[in-house]
Amino acid sequence: MNTLTTTSNPVNNAPTTSRRWTPRAVARTAGVFYLVIFTCGLFSELYVRGTLVDPASAAATAANITESSGLFRVGFLADTLMVLCDVAVAVLLYVLLRPVSRTLSTLAAAFRLTQAAVLGSILLAQFAALLLLDPAGPGAGLSTDDRDALVGLTMEAHSYGYLIGLVFFAAHLLVLAYLLIKSSWFPSWLGGILGVAGVGYAADSLGFFLLPGYDGTLSPVLLAPAVIAEFSMIAWLLLRGVRMDAGQRDVDGVDSQTGVTA
Repeated sequence: MNTLTTTSNPVNNAPTTSRRWTPRAVARTAGVFYLVIFTCGLFSELYVRGTLVDPASAAATAANITESSGLFRVGFLADTLMVLCDVAVAVLLYVLLRPVSRTLSTLAAAFRLTQAAVLGSILLAQFAALLLLDPAGPGAGLSTDDRDALVGLTMEAHSYGYLIGLVFFAAHLLVLAYLLIKSSWFPSWLGGILGVAGVGYAADSLGFFLLPGYDGTLSPVLLAPAVIAEFSMIAWLLLRGVRMDAGQRDVDGVDSQTGVTA
């Protein structure tokens, strides 16, 4: 059973309680946040920007965003929620995997937090497109062609910033893959496919920067394993949590070998 710790509230002296988490509870909480990340990321990247942003025409992009500004704002909100949940997942996975290697779990968290910082910063570029298209905004004094060109530039900057964020995410996945393989709590195949996903993310993202003329032709091939791997990770966290025997938990609800607590 769980151990409740009673403390005194300095304001009204009412007792408050804190509850220790089992590793399985930490894992399932991470799974909930990860599912939000997966859902919001696919919605904003594939549906919102996939529908509104035309890489071949800045004018078409500007027109689409103007006509569907509500959808564009919902996409912005989804991206913001995704970044917030990424921070939570980084911390929860660190708590869960630090018994395997405190150094490597810290490194994995640092890579994921850096990704979140990059993706959070490029939200400014995304919102700048709306500001430029506002009739009373900073783009009001520009010609239509100049304004549309700037809108296209801000969205292209957002796309490249996203790719930079994915490089850090790829590094996170590679370290996470090693930790999962070393841990007895997760199946080795899950760590293996996450490692493949990390290589795919890195290869595709760096290709845009290092290979002149690369247009993402190989993206479906390189990123397909990533979709499978991340969905598998989410499913495992939500449905299984961690692979533990009943004897691995003590009466406090904390794993007797790792001592993971909230």
